[in-house]
Amino acid sequence: MSPTPTPPPDPMEAPNPRVPAGGPHPPEGPEPPAWALPGRPVFRKRDDLPGATALEAHALTWLAEAMPDGGALVVPVRTGPGWLIEPRLSAAAVTASAARAFGRALAVTHAAGAPAFGAAPPGWDGRTQMGRCDVRLRPHAPEDPGAPPRRWGEFFAADRLAPYLRPCRDSGALSPGGVRVLEAVCSRLSDGELDAEQPALVRQEARRRGESVAVARTHGDLWCGNVLWVPAAQVAAWAPTAAGPGREPKARAGRRVEGAGGGGGSSGGPGPSGDVVGVLIDPLAHGAHAETDLAALGVFGQRHLEQIVAGYQEVSPLAPGWRERVGLHQLHMLIIHAYLFGGGYGAQTVAAARRYA
Repeated sequence: MSPTPTPPPDPMEAPNPRVPAGGPHPPEGPEPPAWALPGRPVFRKRDDLPGATALEAHALTWLAEAMPDGGALVVPVRTGPGWLIEPRLSAAAVTASAARAFGRALAVTHAAGAPAFGAAPPGWDGRTQMGRCDVRLRPHAPEDPGAPPRRWGEFFAADRLAPYLRPCRDSGALSPGGVRVLEAVCSRLSDGELDAEQPALVRQEARRRGESVAVARTHGDLWCGNVLWVPAAQVAAWAPTAAGPGREPKARAGRRVEGAGGGGGSSGGPGPSGDVVGVLIDPLAHGAHAETDLAALGVFGQRHLEQIVAGYQEVSPLAPGWRERVGLHQLHMLIIHAYLFGGGYGAQTVAAARRYA
């Protein structure tokens, strides 16, 4: 894993994210959920860019589609013109068992899939920028069936690394030599030399849907600050019964994922591992490689990360050599920090990239 410096403000966030709010707030529809009733404690966010909160709401909704099948818990959301609200949740300390359960659930979320690498959540208007780093998005649609499908390495090089090389060089965040190292990595990615299979459940579910390329439905900004560890009782009012444990999807009942270990399921509701559960917040959701989410958790030192990975592998074994690819999958988060904050992030990005150049 890379070193774990103190993280700066989240580059995907609005300048004043997750501001506490109380009192009345505008309803969206005739029957607001209990957590959104007037007077309930909520977080309110407003657009820092036109349409930003609407896009975040689309991302949360898309990730939440996997919850009834045992996917990761996702904070619920309501939106209006230029704003969104979410229930205000109290933080708790992550435990090893909660981390393991979260890993199992995250594997189910990833397996829900996406139509293409870089595909935005359904509802994206084709214009709204995702985060202050302007991450490239593509429409939520399969690629042209008449063209060869784009591989992960092509996507990661062209959409997640290359756009930041010149700006980082111009700002001094990357030296000319550092840019050359990253260009060499991009070349190898584009040529397919660094491609690896998706985890087993992602591949299995893609085959079941008849998709020619397995693409994971990822959070997309999964540093440790974007998993909120909360008392399980706080999610009971809005989370589907099956959400959180990472139990096998109903569509796979009676079938096991090839290579998966035992102990990956639970018949209980949220919080199968005790009194604490992990909840996804503040996503930059898009179609990508599942290993990128897992690698991002290690950039700033997620506690009990080894348990998250162990739980994940119980449900969806990672492709051989995944440990050697952690640094590769961290490059996008590192180069974004170099682009936005400079400092030591440029050197850290180049150091991580050298082994793949």
